[in-house]
Amino acid sequence: MRKRWLTLAALAVATVLLASLFAAMRGSSASAAHKAAFSACLVTDIGGLNDKSFNHLAFVGLQTAEKSGVKGRVIQSKSPADYIPNLQACVRAGAGITIGVGFLMTDAMDAVASSFPSNKFAIVDVDVTSMKHKPKNVEGLLFKEQEAGYLVGYAAGLWAKSKGATAVGSVGGLKIPPVDRYIAGYQFAAKKADPGLKTLNDYSQDFVVQAKCKEKALNQIAQGSVVEFQVAGQCGLGVLDAARSKKVFGIGVDADQGYLGSHVLTSALKKVDVSVNAAISSAKAGKLKGGKDVIFDAKVNGVGYGKWSPKAPAAIKAAVAAQFRLLKAGKIKGIPAVVK
Repeated sequence: MRKRWLTLAALAVATVLLASLFAAMRGSSASAAHKAAFSACLVTDIGGLNDKSFNHLAFVGLQTAEKSGVKGRVIQSKSPADYIPNLQACVRAGAGITIGVGFLMTDAMDAVASSFPSNKFAIVDVDVTSMKHKPKNVEGLLFKEQEAGYLVGYAAGLWAKSKGATAVGSVGGLKIPPVDRYIAGYQFAAKKADPGLKTLNDYSQDFVVQAKCKEKALNQIAQGSVVEFQVAGQCGLGVLDAARSKKVFGIGVDADQGYLGSHVLTSALKKVDVSVNAAISSAKAGKLKGGKDVIFDAKVNGVGYGKWSPKAPAAIKAAVAAQFRLLKAGKIKGIPAVVK
């Protein structure tokens, strides 16, 4: 009888231990699932993911975050009227962080973030301290585009000088701060490389329709421009096509657009992907800097230039590399951020 009792007791203890083990395993699995369930939602501007630059890079940043277990979602905006409902859709779906892509989304982000003060947000190209309600739950992701513009502008100026040309040009989408910072740096450096050079500039008033940008670039080429810098997203692909058709150099923007062909001298790079992934990581760790901006510049490799065309002279490549080193060291001063 005693032996039977001991056996039953042992079975009871074993059952309790097994139940505890399974409960612990379920709890561990639930905890792991909870950690892996952190989600990030990205809302593009009207340029969409096919712009081959700005929005595409933001998406690449989200994809990088997904590799670390983040659940990602993208909502593409077809018109400015989509910004607020798209941002709201992210929040209502439970996003751990909602990211808006672009300056054009400033007012929409301000409105939505102010309506959901307990949620976390980030926005590319916007100084959060300039937003109407200055929401404390939004982190601004800013870049010193003037530094990237400076690097490619120096290359453009040297190329024009080597050809005895009189002008280089640029085409922006809209006259907004991030666009103008690129162009201001470009013009400043082009004239630094060749003081007698004329810098042409125009705006297409569009970030999507390539024909509008192509027309602006063709007009500048007709005025003697031998290098065309596109700062207009998807529309700007028309600038590069104009350069190709007229056998002059084009310069890409945001992403490395050298894959388009040897007519692309280089590209002004803005590491939007790095900034988006960093914001997601910060939000996941509970360290998002709401109400403040994070600045990405040459010193932290937040901006730079892309691969060179095989037609680019070695002397120009070496000269630009030297300027980049000086930028990183903080030895180049006075680069403007505003187009005069």
